[in-house]
This record gives sequence, structure tokens and C-alpha cells, in this order.
Amino acid sequence: MKNVLRRCALLCLVACLASSAFEQRGGGGGRGGSSEGEVTLPSGKKQTDEILKAEHQQNLKDASDLMDLAQQLKLDLEKDDRYVVSMATIKKTDDIEKLAKRIRGRLRH
Repeated sequence: MKNVLRRCALLCLVACLASSAFEQRGGGGGRGGSSEGEVTLPSGKKQTDEILKAEHQQNLKDASDLMDLAQQLKLDLEKDDRYVVSMATIKKTDDIEKLAKRIRGRLRH
């Protein structure tokens, strides 16, 4: 009988700990329409929506810059009749890589 009570008490303790850990991680839904962490701006819009909108605009700008750099790189490679590229051309490839990584990082959010 003692073993059964101990096991029940241990099981209840584990269930309570698991439940509290789950709620602390943000898994406890059912608290109405809004979550605790949402911040509303004075304009009435959600902060996360505004951040996503700004990131989208920045992605569009960076994508445009990426296309311009790629076109410049193509022109540089076509106009060179030698098989050696200039340092400016190599720098353009580095800039292209940085822009692509920046866009990819924002898209992964």
C-alpha cells in the first residue's frame, strides 16, 4: 500500500512539474485571443507585424541591390578579355554573398 501511495505521489509531482514547464515555454494556449508577449504600438498595430513589414521592405531593397550587383558582375566578366579578374570584381562577389546571406537570415525568422 505504501508503494502505491508513493508511486501516485511521484506521478502527480512529475505531472505538475511537466505542466508548469510546458506553460513557461509558451505552450499554454487558451488564454483568450492575445498572448502575453504581444506588444501593441500607440498606432494600435502589433509590434511583430510592423517588424515583419519592415523586414519585408528591407528584403525587397536588398534583393534589388543584389540584382544590380549581379548585373555589374556579369558586365565586368564579359568586358574582360583576359582570364584574370580584378580585385573590384572579387569584392563584388563578396558583396553579393553578404547580401544573399542577409536576406536568407531575415527570411528564416
